[in-house]
Amino acid sequence: MDTSGNPVAAENATGDSVPNVTGVSSDDPLMFLRGAGYIAQGFPAPGLRRTIRHITGHNDDGKAVFLSSDCGDHHRIIGEQQALGNILYSTFETPVDMNNNKDLEHAKEHEPPIHYQHGTVLRLIDFAPGLLSPMHRSVSLDYGVVLDGEFELILDSGETRIMRQGDVSINRGGAHSWRNITSNGTMPGRMLYFLVDSKPIITAKGEALGEELAELAPYYVQPE
Repeated sequence: MDTSGNPVAAENATGDSVPNVTGVSSDDPLMFLRGAGYIAQGFPAPGLRRTIRHITGHNDDGKAVFLSSDCGDHHRIIGEQQALGNILYSTFETPVDMNNNKDLEHAKEHEPPIHYQHGTVLRLIDFAPGLLSPMHRSVSLDYGVVLDGEFELILDSGETRIMRQGDVSINRGGAHSWRNITSNGTMPGRMLYFLVDSKPIITAKGEALGEELAELAPYYVQPE
């Protein structure tokens, strides 16, 4: 939206107009088609820098050393090439056993589900311009950080917040969606999420809130 308050149409990678999606409901069948085809070459998305992760360990004397510097072990294109998930690390137990590199081996060999029971997931997601994700929920405590761009965080109650670079969300099991509004929906954006397992979420009416992934379900590994 520009300063006059008028909706601004974005364009996807092919130059086609992407309608402004403010106020679009979570059951809009077109919402997960916006930005289709933008991320075709894998990580990183066009226009975003290649994030490097640095993993440390210990030498025989117990001194900290760098073990590796890379871009992560598990990359997954989401939807019709509209988003890309990059698992920077994950743990499957708490407390974490780092002896003999047990945690390293598991993280490298196993792509995690949306979150691990008794564990953690550190996930980077690149968003195509103008992309609005499906409304979804995981039974977890999610810390979200805007690394690049500007996003609208939309809750199932209809409440919204605008998040800019460096802003943080603490999502306590709420159903939500993300809309990339970077440069009026014309540029890619990047979010970092850290997911921690939680106990079941019970409402004031005694109802349990379960996992709801909607159209995102096929793009996440099922828990073992």
